[in-house]
This record gives sequence, C-alpha cells and structure tokens, in this order.
Amino acid sequence: MTRTDPATLAYVVTEGRGAGDRLLAAVADRLLAEGHALAGVVQENITFAPDRSCHMDLRLLGRPERLRISQDRGPLARGCRLDAGRLEEAVALVEDQLDRHRPALLILNKFGKHEAEGRGFRPVIGRALADGLPVLTAVSPLNLPALQAFAEGLATALVPEEEAVLFWARATAAA
Repeated sequence: MTRTDPATLAYVVTEGRGAGDRLLAAVADRLLAEGHALAGVVQENITFAPDRSCHMDLRLLGRPERLRISQDRGPLARGCRLDAGRLEEAVALVEDQLDRHRPALLILNKFGKHEAEGRGFRPVIGRALADGLPVLTAVSPLNLPALQAFAEGLATALVPEEEAVLFWARATAAA
C-alpha cells in the first residue's frame, strides 16, 4: 500500500451483530442528505426470524442497485454464507463509480475476511488511498490486525458513535 495521511483511512470497531452495518448506513444516509458525493456500499441485513440467518444486501451509494451477497443455505447450514461472486460484482460496480466521478469519500461496509486475505474490496481501498481519496470502513476485532498491517499503521480508529464518525467524515470530505 502507498503511504498516505493517517486521516485518509478511518475505521470503526463495533460490538454486536450488524452494529457496524447500521452505523455506516446511518452515516452514509446523513452525508447523502447533506449533499456529499459518496461512493461505495453499505450493508443492510434483512432478518426473518431469530432462528434463521439474515440476508446480507449491499446498497450502492448514489446508485439504485442492491446486491444480495449472502446465499440461503437453509436453517441448519453452518459456515460462510457469503456469495463471493456477488461480492466481486459489487467490487466492480464500486470501481466503476470511481472511474466515472471523484467522490468526497469512499464508504465500504467492512474490511472482512476476504479483504484480510487480499480479496474483496481490498484493491479498491488501495486504489482510493493511492489516489488520495479518504476511505471509511468497519472492521471486526478478528480482522483488525490484518487491516492495521495493510494500512502500515496509518489507519485511524474512530469512536463507533454516529456523531463522531460524521464529524470525521464531514471534515475529511471538506478537505
């Protein structure tokens, strides 16, 4: 990764299932309502019943598309439900956003297992940072070491509260 300003890549670590998804979606919605140019995706989890896994949908910021990135493998299925092909489709759509216009901020739903392994949105994050575009994401404690290694110690941890993240995003987008 190209070395960048520490404020260029920011992340939140949240507790509780879907907390990071809800936080980033709320932040993105408020920034879009304020007129900020955004690119990226936020995750929306659709829950049916407590005993069933939720559907994971990615909502493209500034575009009408929503992509289901989870596979319904039945109520007894264990293990990863991610549809890697659909995730890569989302990656291509975000890359297309970056090709078409320069947003003020790139928001990506998470630096997850795929990104920790060098796949998923990791190349998009690297491209954005190399172009000087600020990036906001969420990360689990499990994948935090991989994010920190990728960022070479230059990522900024934000307090996982909506107003704190909005303050950073507004300041960064205005710069």
